[in-house]
Amino acid sequence: MTVNLSKNFSAVCILAAGVGAAMHIGKLPPSLPVLGQVLGITLLEAGFLLSSMQMAGMLLGLMTGLAVQRVGLKRSMILGLLLVALGSALGTLAQSAAWLLATRAMEGLGFLWVVLPAPALLRQSVGPQRVNRVMGLWGAYMPLGTSLGLLLGPYVMHLAVPDMGWRVWWGVLAGWCALLALLVLWLVPADARPATLSAPNQRVLSLTLRSRPAWLLALSFAAYSGQWLAVVGFLPTIYALAGVASALAGWLTALAAAANIVGNVAAGRLLEQGVRPLTLLRAAFVAMALGAVLAFTPQLDARLQYAAVLVFSALGGLIPATLFSLSVRLAPSPAAVSSTVGWIQQWSAIGQFTAPPLVAWLAVLAGGWQWTGAVCVACCVAGLLLAGAIHRALEHANSRALHAHPA
Repeated sequence: MTVNLSKNFSAVCILAAGVGAAMHIGKLPPSLPVLGQVLGITLLEAGFLLSSMQMAGMLLGLMTGLAVQRVGLKRSMILGLLLVALGSALGTLAQSAAWLLATRAMEGLGFLWVVLPAPALLRQSVGPQRVNRVMGLWGAYMPLGTSLGLLLGPYVMHLAVPDMGWRVWWGVLAGWCALLALLVLWLVPADARPATLSAPNQRVLSLTLRSRPAWLLALSFAAYSGQWLAVVGFLPTIYALAGVASALAGWLTALAAAANIVGNVAAGRLLEQGVRPLTLLRAAFVAMALGAVLAFTPQLDARLQYAAVLVFSALGGLIPATLFSLSVRLAPSPAAVSSTVGWIQQWSAIGQFTAPPLVAWLAVLAGGWQWTGAVCVACCVAGLLLAGAIHRALEHANSRALHAHPA
C-alpha cells in the first residue's frame, strides 16, 4: 500500500512538472499588450518571442534526448525545472526585447529537459497495467499548462502594480518551477539505469535515426502539432478581426486549448481497455480534418464554427497520448527511449514552427482564413498514411516479441 502511494505521488509530481513547464508557453500572450507599452516590443519581435520556446526543440530535441539519457532521468527533470525558473526570473529584469528573447530561449531549453525524461520516468513510476492511462494524462500536459497560463496570467497581472504585472507573473512562475524541482527531488525515486545506458551516444543516435518507427512517430506528431497550434494559436486574431471582445476571445481560446485534454485522457483509458492505436489515430485525424473544414467555412454560423474548433481540439487530443504511449513501446532500445521522445519533440517543434506561418501566408494571399481547412486536411491525410505505417510497425514489433518470448 505504501509503495503504491509513493508511486502515485511520484507520477503526480512528474505530471505537475510538465504542466508547470508548459505554463511558460501560455504566460506570454496575456503579457504581450503590456510588453508593447513598457518595452516597446513590436509585432515582429512578439512573433519571435512566441516561437522562441520552440527553437530549442527544433534544433536540440534529439541531442537533448541523448544528454538526458546520460545525465539521468530524474536529475535531468530537476535541471530543466531550475533552468526554466532561472530563465523566468531573469526575464523579470528585462529592459529590452533582446534580453527577453535570450531568457525565453533559456526557458525553451529547460522545457526540453523537463519533458523529455517524463515518459520514461512515468513508465518506471507506475505498473505496466497503468502505463497507457498515465501516458494519456501526460499527453495533456501541454494544453493544460498552456490553458492555465492563458487564464491565470491576466488575474495575477491585474493584482499587481500597473506595468509591473507581467514581471510579477513571471516571478510567480519562476518560484513555482523552483518549488516543483524540490518536489521532484523529494518525491520521485532515483531512476533505474538500464545496462545498455553505457552505450556511446553515437550508437544511441544511430539507433534512433535508423529506427523507422521513431521517424513515423515523429512525423505523425509534426502533422498533428503544427495544425493544432495554427488553428488554436490564431483564434485570438480571428476573433479580434470579427469584433469579439478581447476578454471573451481569451476565454474562448483557453477553452479550445483545454478541450485537447479530453482526448488525451480518453486515449489513455481507451488504450488501457484494448482499443487499437490505429483506431484512435484514424478517428482523430478524420475528426481534425472535418472540424477544421467546418471551423473555417465562412457561411457557417459562428457558434457551429466554434463547436467545430472544440471537436478539432478535443478529438485531436487522442493523437499525442497515443503517440507518447507508442514511443515507449517502439523505441529501438531501452537506452533510446529519451532520444526517441527527443526526436518526436524535435519534429513536433518543427511542425509548430512551420504550420502557423504557412497558414498566415495563405490567409494574406486569400484575404481570409478560408484556406486554413485545406492545410489541416493535407496534414490529416499525411497523418492517416503515417498511422497505417505505425500500425504495421507495431504488429512487427509484437510479432518479434512473441517469437523472442514464446508462451
